[in-house]
Amino acid sequence: MASRISTLNFHFALLCTFSIAQMSLAGDPDITSDFLVPPDANNIDGNFFTFTGMRALVDGDFPTNFTVMKTNMVEFPALNGQSVSYAVHQFPACSTNPPRTHPRSAELLFLVAGSLEVGFVDTTNKLFTQSLQAGDMFIFPKGLVHFQYNADAKNLALAFSAFGSANAGTVSHPRTLFATDIDDNILAKSFKTDVATIQALKSGLASK
Repeated sequence: MASRISTLNFHFALLCTFSIAQMSLAGDPDITSDFLVPPDANNIDGNFFTFTGMRALVDGDFPTNFTVMKTNMVEFPALNGQSVSYAVHQFPACSTNPPRTHPRSAELLFLVAGSLEVGFVDTTNKLFTQSLQAGDMFIFPKGLVHFQYNADAKNLALAFSAFGSANAGTVSHPRTLFATDIDDNILAKSFKTDVATIQALKSGLASK
C-alpha cells in the first residue's frame, strides 16, 4: 500500500465519519445557546468553526510509529458544548494503540484502510474481540478498557473515531500506571511481581 493517503480516500473517510458521529451517545450537558464562545474570543466568524489541523493527512507521509491526531475542544474550541469530537489513528505495520479508556464517551471506530484486531473488556472481565477489515465499524462502550492492533506485518491501517463528547478524555493504562509516580512497591504487589520488573517497565516507557 502506498505510503501516502490519496485525497479521494481521505475525503471519503471524512464524509463517512461525519455521519457516524451522530450515532455516538452524547455525554455532555446540553447548552442553552447555539454555541459557546471562549471569553477571550472576539469577532467570531466562519474561521472559529473551521479546523484545518487534519490537512496534513491528505498528502503527508504515513508515520513510522502509531500516531493519533485528536480534534476535541482543546484543539478545536468550537466543539465545546456540541457533544462531538474525532480522532484519526494511523497504524504502521505491527503497531498498537495500547489499552486505554475514555471516561466521558463511547468510541465509534471506522476502519478506512488495512485491518485491525480490536477488543474491549467489560466490568465482568469478559473480553470481546473482533478482526476488522476496511469499511468495518466497531463500538467501544463508554469507560471500558479497549485496544487496537495492526497485526499486518506489511500494510498500514487507518481508522477514524467519533466520540459523543467534546472532550472524551483518554486514560492510557501503561502510562497511567508506569509513567507516573505510583510507588514501585504498590505496583509490584498489585501485579504480583518484584520492584525490579516494575522499574524495567517504567524505564521502557520513559525511553519512548
